[in-house]
Amino acid sequence: MTIGTRARPDPALLRVRVQPRASRAAIGAWRQDGALSVRVTAPPVEGRANAAVGALLAAALDVPVATVRIVHGERGRDKLVRVTGLTPAEIRRRLEGGHR
Repeated sequence: MTIGTRARPDPALLRVRVQPRASRAAIGAWRQDGALSVRVTAPPVEGRANAAVGALLAAALDVPVATVRIVHGERGRDKLVRVTGLTPAEIRRRLEGGHR
Protein backbone atom coordinates (compact mmCIF):
# COMPACT_ATOMS: atom_id res chain seq x y z
CA MET A 1 0.00 0.00 0.00
CA THR A 2 1.32 3.39 -0.98
CA ILE A 3 0.66 6.18 1.45
CA GLY A 4 0.46 9.84 0.51
CA THR A 5 -0.47 9.42 -3.14
CA ARG A 6 -3.74 10.30 -4.76
CA ALA A 7 -5.55 8.00 -7.10
CA ARG A 8 -5.31 9.38 -10.63
CA PRO A 9 -7.58 8.65 -13.56
CA ASP A 10 -6.31 5.94 -15.88
CA PRO A 11 -4.36 7.72 -18.65
CA ALA A 12 -5.83 5.28 -21.19
CA LEU A 13 -9.28 6.74 -20.62
CA LEU A 14 -10.68 9.46 -22.85
CA ARG A 15 -12.58 12.23 -21.08
CA VAL A 16 -15.67 13.25 -23.04
CA ARG A 17 -18.27 15.98 -22.56
CA VAL A 18 -21.51 15.04 -24.37
CA GLN A 19 -24.28 17.26 -25.69
CA PRO A 20 -27.31 15.05 -26.37
CA ARG A 21 -30.19 16.13 -28.63
CA ALA A 22 -27.87 18.26 -30.75
CA SER A 23 -29.01 19.35 -34.20
CA ARG A 24 -26.26 17.18 -35.74
CA ALA A 25 -23.76 14.62 -34.51
CA ALA A 26 -20.15 15.77 -34.49
CA ILE A 27 -16.90 15.55 -32.63
CA GLY A 28 -15.92 18.99 -31.46
CA ALA A 29 -12.75 20.49 -30.12
CA TRP A 30 -10.71 19.61 -27.08
CA ARG A 31 -11.98 21.62 -24.14
CA GLN A 32 -9.70 23.60 -21.86
CA ASP A 33 -10.23 21.01 -19.11
CA GLY A 34 -8.85 18.28 -21.41
CA ALA A 35 -12.18 16.69 -22.31
CA LEU A 36 -13.32 16.12 -25.88
CA SER A 37 -16.62 17.75 -26.89
CA VAL A 38 -19.03 15.37 -28.59
CA ARG A 39 -22.50 16.21 -29.93
CA VAL A 40 -25.06 13.51 -30.68
CA THR A 41 -28.61 13.78 -31.96
CA ALA A 42 -29.91 10.98 -29.76
CA PRO A 43 -31.79 11.83 -26.56
CA PRO A 44 -30.35 10.83 -23.19
CA VAL A 45 -33.00 8.14 -22.76
CA GLU A 46 -32.51 4.39 -22.33
CA GLY A 47 -28.82 4.57 -23.26
CA ARG A 48 -29.45 5.97 -26.74
CA ALA A 49 -27.07 8.90 -26.36
CA ASN A 50 -24.37 6.62 -24.94
CA ALA A 51 -24.74 4.24 -27.88
CA ALA A 52 -24.52 7.19 -30.28
CA VAL A 53 -21.34 8.44 -28.55
CA GLY A 54 -19.76 5.00 -28.89
CA ALA A 55 -20.69 4.70 -32.55
CA LEU A 56 -19.50 8.23 -33.38
CA LEU A 57 -16.15 7.77 -31.62
CA ALA A 58 -15.64 4.34 -33.21
CA ALA A 59 -16.24 5.79 -36.68
CA ALA A 60 -13.91 8.74 -36.05
CA LEU A 61 -11.17 6.48 -34.67
CA ASP A 62 -11.66 3.81 -37.35
CA VAL A 63 -12.13 1.02 -34.80
CA PRO A 64 -14.96 -1.47 -34.20
CA VAL A 65 -17.80 -0.18 -32.02
CA ALA A 66 -17.16 -3.05 -29.58
CA THR A 67 -13.75 -1.54 -28.67
CA VAL A 68 -15.31 1.71 -27.42
CA ARG A 69 -16.84 1.46 -23.96
CA ILE A 70 -18.13 4.05 -21.50
CA VAL A 71 -16.62 3.08 -18.16
CA HIS A 72 -17.89 5.99 -16.07
CA GLY A 73 -20.62 8.60 -16.40
CA GLU A 74 -23.35 6.63 -18.13
CA ARG A 75 -25.99 8.92 -16.64
CA GLY A 76 -24.22 12.25 -16.99
CA ARG A 77 -22.70 14.47 -19.66
CA ASP A 78 -19.15 13.95 -18.46
CA LYS A 79 -17.92 10.48 -19.35
CA LEU A 80 -14.78 8.39 -19.29
CA VAL A 81 -14.42 6.25 -22.39
CA ARG A 82 -11.97 3.40 -22.92
CA VAL A 83 -10.87 2.54 -26.44
CA THR A 84 -9.31 -0.91 -26.35
CA GLY A 85 -6.19 -1.26 -28.46
CA LEU A 86 -5.28 2.42 -28.76
CA THR A 87 -2.99 4.53 -26.62
CA PRO A 88 -4.08 8.02 -25.55
CA ALA A 89 -1.55 9.49 -27.99
CA GLU A 90 -2.94 7.39 -30.84
CA ILE A 91 -6.51 8.43 -29.96
CA ARG A 92 -5.56 12.10 -30.02
CA ARG A 93 -3.63 11.71 -33.30
CA ARG A 94 -6.55 9.99 -35.01
CA LEU A 95 -9.06 12.54 -33.78
CA GLU A 96 -6.87 15.41 -34.93
CA GLY A 97 -6.74 14.03 -38.46
CA GLY A 98 -3.36 12.31 -38.46
CA HIS A 99 -4.77 8.84 -39.11
CA ARG A 100 -3.71 6.90 -42.25
